[in-house]
Amino acid sequence: MPATESNVSPHTVVIVDDDLDLLDNVRLMLQTRGIKNIVKVSSGNDLLQTLSGTPASVLVLDWIMPGLSGTELLQQLLLAHPDLPVIILTALNDIQTAVECMRQGAFDFITKPVEPNRLVSSIHKAFQINDLHCQNRMLKASLLDDTPARPEHFQDVVGCSRKMAAIFRYIESLASSRNPVLITGESGVGKEVIARAIHLASGLRGEFVALNVAGLDDLMFSDTLFGHKKGAFTGANERRDGLLKKAENGTIFLDEIGDLSMDMQLKLLRLVQEKEYYRLGSDALIKTNARIIAATNRNFKALIADGRFRHDLYHRLSNHEFAIPPLRERTEDILPLLRHFVAQAAASLHKPVPEISPQVWDILSRYQFPGNIRELENKSINAVTMNTSGTLTMKDFPGISAKKTAAGPIPSRPLGDETPPVFQMTCNSFPTLEAVERYTIDEALRQNGGNRSSAAEMLGISRMTLIRKISGK
Repeated sequence: MPATESNVSPHTVVIVDDDLDLLDNVRLMLQTRGIKNIVKVSSGNDLLQTLSGTPASVLVLDWIMPGLSGTELLQQLLLAHPDLPVIILTALNDIQTAVECMRQGAFDFITKPVEPNRLVSSIHKAFQINDLHCQNRMLKASLLDDTPARPEHFQDVVGCSRKMAAIFRYIESLASSRNPVLITGESGVGKEVIARAIHLASGLRGEFVALNVAGLDDLMFSDTLFGHKKGAFTGANERRDGLLKKAENGTIFLDEIGDLSMDMQLKLLRLVQEKEYYRLGSDALIKTNARIIAATNRNFKALIADGRFRHDLYHRLSNHEFAIPPLRERTEDILPLLRHFVAQAAASLHKPVPEISPQVWDILSRYQFPGNIRELENKSINAVTMNTSGTLTMKDFPGISAKKTAAGPIPSRPLGDETPPVFQMTCNSFPTLEAVERYTIDEALRQNGGNRSSAAEMLGISRMTLIRKISGK
C-alpha cells in the first residue's frame, strides 16, 4: 500500500518504484533539500489508486516495473491526468529510451543512479509548470463561467449573451469599490438597468436614485441634484433637499451627462472630487457618501476634442468605465428579451401570454434594432396589444420585414401535411435548419435562466459546443 510521509500540500511529489530501498533513499534525499511532502508508491496499480485521492504536483516514475510497464502506465496517466508532469527514472542509459519517454509525454528523463541536484532541479521546474497549469485552469474557469456569483443582483437584467456575461463579471469585480462608474452605450441599451445592478451588487444600504440631466438648465440641474435653501430664488418658500440627500448611503445615477453645460460640469467636478456640495442659496458645505454612476450615449473623445466636455471631469468619472453593446451585437439576447416583454405586456393587458413563431424569432434576430432594447420593448407591447390569434407572427410587428434584416429574407413555403407537429404549432412558414437550431438553443437557455451549462445538458451537447454555436464559430 502507498505510504504518505507528511501532510499533502499544494506541492506534493509522488515517487513510484518497486525498489523499496531506492524509495527510502530518494525520499530522504529530497527531504534534506527542502521537498517535504512525499508519497511513496511501490507498484503501478497502487499508483492509480493513490492519484485518485492525492492532488499530486509531480510524479517521479520508474520506467521498468513488474505488472504495468512504464510505457503502459505513462499512457494511462496522461489520459487521466494530462497536466501532471511525469519525470522518468530508468537504468537504461540510451537515447532511444529517452526519446520514447519524451515522445509519449514525459516531462523529463533521468538515469540511475540518480544525481540529487539533477532530480531536485527537475522537480522544481515541474512545480513551476504545475503552478502554471493551475493558474490557467482557474483563468479558464473564470472566463468561461457565465453564472454570476450573486445572480440575484442581475435579476432585472434579461440576457444570456457572452457580452452581457462579461459585463456581469466586471460589475461583480468593481462592486466593493466606491469610485465613480461610467457607462456608455447607444440610447435604449439598458444603461439604467445595469446601473441598478451595480447598486445591488455593491450592497449599499441607501436608495438608488436616478436623474436624467438631458434638457435641464443650470438652475434646474442644481436645484434637483443639490436642493435649495428657503428664499434661494423666487418661489423657494421652504428648504428642499436635493436628490443627493435622498441617495445618502446609496447610489446617484446621472444619465446623459454628455448633455451637461460647462457650468454644470464644473459643479459636478467638485462633487466627484471632494464629495461635497452646496444647496442653492446656502454657504453651508454638505458632505455626501453617495456613489456616483454616470451614463451617456455620446462619444466623449469627440466632445473633449471639441471643447464641449471637461477632460478632468471625464477622467474623474471613468475610474471604472465600460460600454453596453447594442442589441444587434448580441442577438442571442433578443428572444429572452422578447419573451420577457411579451409576458409583461400580456400581464398588464390581462391577456394570455401568446406563443412566438420561429419566423418572428428568425427575422427579429437579424433586425438591426436602431432603438435597441427600448425599441424591442415598444414593438413587443404593440404586438401583444394587436394580436388576437394567440401566436405572434410578423403581422403583429408592422414596420419590420425580412427586407430590413441584415441577412435578407428567409426562405418560405406553405406547410404540408408532412410537416412535424412542432412546426405546425409554431410557425406559418417552414423554418431553415439554422432558424430551428437558434430557436432550440434560445429556448433551452430561457428555460434554464441563461445558464449555459444547464442548457447544454438539456440539449445533449457539451458546454463548449454550445458556446461555439452561440458565437457562430
